[in-house]
Amino acid sequence: MDPENRSTSGASDAPAAARSWPRRMINRLEVDRAVFFALLLRFWQLSGGAVTMALIATFLTAQTQGVFYAFATLMALQSFFELGFSIVIVNVASHEWVNLRLDDRGAIIGDAAALSRLASLGRFVVRWYGAASLLFVVFVGAGGGLFLSLGEAAAFDWQAPWTALVLATGVLLCLLPLNAVLEGCNQVLALNKFRLAQAICANLAVWATILLGLGLWAPAAATTARVVCELYFLGIRYRRFWQSLLVKHLGPVIHWKTDLLPMQWRLSVSSSVAFFAMNMMVPVMYIYHGLEVNGRMGMTWTLVSTLQMATLAWVQTRVPKFGMLIAVGDFAELDRIFKRLTLISLGMIALANSAAWAGILALTLAGSSLANRLLDPTSAGLLFLATFAYHVPHCQSMYVRAHKREPFLVVGVVSSLLSGGLVWSLGAPWGPVGAAAGYLAVVALFTAPTTWMIWSQCRREH
Repeated sequence: MDPENRSTSGASDAPAAARSWPRRMINRLEVDRAVFFALLLRFWQLSGGAVTMALIATFLTAQTQGVFYAFATLMALQSFFELGFSIVIVNVASHEWVNLRLDDRGAIIGDAAALSRLASLGRFVVRWYGAASLLFVVFVGAGGGLFLSLGEAAAFDWQAPWTALVLATGVLLCLLPLNAVLEGCNQVLALNKFRLAQAICANLAVWATILLGLGLWAPAAATTARVVCELYFLGIRYRRFWQSLLVKHLGPVIHWKTDLLPMQWRLSVSSSVAFFAMNMMVPVMYIYHGLEVNGRMGMTWTLVSTLQMATLAWVQTRVPKFGMLIAVGDFAELDRIFKRLTLISLGMIALANSAAWAGILALTLAGSSLANRLLDPTSAGLLFLATFAYHVPHCQSMYVRAHKREPFLVVGVVSSLLSGGLVWSLGAPWGPVGAAAGYLAVVALFTAPTTWMIWSQCRREH
């Protein structure tokens, strides 16, 4: 049986007293193999990101850095075409996977009805994302090009690297649902191992490109490396998995209107508006404060987001497990696991954010040139506080969505509009500190308390 189908508790079969103290500590922190590789991935992203930051600061001008991160922000527009559908895929697939497993060859076996529904889900999402990818390439390629041509970036030779980046990202978007199906089928360990290898290849591509003096080609090189890794992983490592789904199944199917649309349309609306909030800071800095401030905001926001995703690994890797527990009605175990993992995750983000902020403060006091490529300690500190305040609501949303429900539509839309509006109105006159303060205010005073109330109500409805 495939390793992903065995227990993921991370506990050793040996008695507790016979285990070494590092093993006991790992068990107390709920670090199973999937979480371990997720954390290793985030550690690589942080350390590799630090190397990338140093190379950018050394080999690129502050203005070129601004264009570099403008590319990254525009690529986030894919959320308008993805529309949160991958979250739906993970949770729907997990409810089917409770009755399925992989055999020794990697093929899917188990309940025929569940396999038929899973296969129908796979066929539908491939068609959906194929159309979404085409629309992304056309509209983001043209719209992003227009945006870049209107500002200071117009002075740079950005057209060819931008086109290559858009095309490569379109291919990645087309492959995204396949990864989501695998994650919903509890192949989290294999996915996290793969993502680590993929991140290493992408970083190597970025570093080589920058060292060769082709700075603006670095995002396209990294994305192309990711595409090659994806094609190998999906086509070779899991070929028998996909062969099992490609066979024509005559059993029941998943219907888009009844099984997917109720959750999907809510996530589509909230994720589209969330883009307005989460990605507003960098373009506001670009428009009102120029490429240099834009680059500093982009680099700092990348650091903040990486830490947030790293510490969410405890909860995020268990989402398929949540769905499987819900499918069999074991809500007591679901709540026990969720509460413990959320507390651990919250403690980790507090430690990580504190350490990162202290590092920025130390670089600033030391007069390091790298500090001039990051935000000042006050602005960065406000961003770290905001992601800490948003951490528990983020975990709670994963808990509720594992029930194939999306009750956060109104809260998500309102908080995103408030956040985007404050980031714009405060960031335009006061720069990064105003934008960060506006974002923190909305998260702490509105998003966190309202999400807690909705989560509490959903728990009572078990």
